[in-house]
Amino acid sequence: MEDFKPKNVDDFINAAPKEAQEIMVKLKNLIETTEPKAEGGISWNVPIYKYNGILAGFSLAKKHVSFGIDSLTTEIRKTLEEKGYETGKKTIQIKFDQKVPATEIKQLIEAQARLNEL
Repeated sequence: MEDFKPKNVDDFINAAPKEAQEIMVKLKNLIETTEPKAEGGISWNVPIYKYNGILAGFSLAKKHVSFGIDSLTTEIRKTLEEKGYETGKKTIQIKFDQKVPATEIKQLIEAQARLNEL
């Protein structure tokens, strides 16, 4: 996918390895159902959703999908790490053999959408 220039979120997902596609489709659906007014597109060659600014996005790594959102709190990070997810300052790594942590991601999207409305 290095030289691939996706035109939209679905192009990005369809070009990804099969083991990553299920995770990405779940993330896409979570974002779109949690904040229906969010607009998906490609920025920096990865899917980014915008709603009054950047809402969330995801990207592909060798062995995981990385979900990025600015509203990732220490509390949710700790909860996710206890469940076996690796996190960064603003990212959650979802390995190909892990389920998408839908409850936490939905909370984060809701929080970020509220922040973006301010």
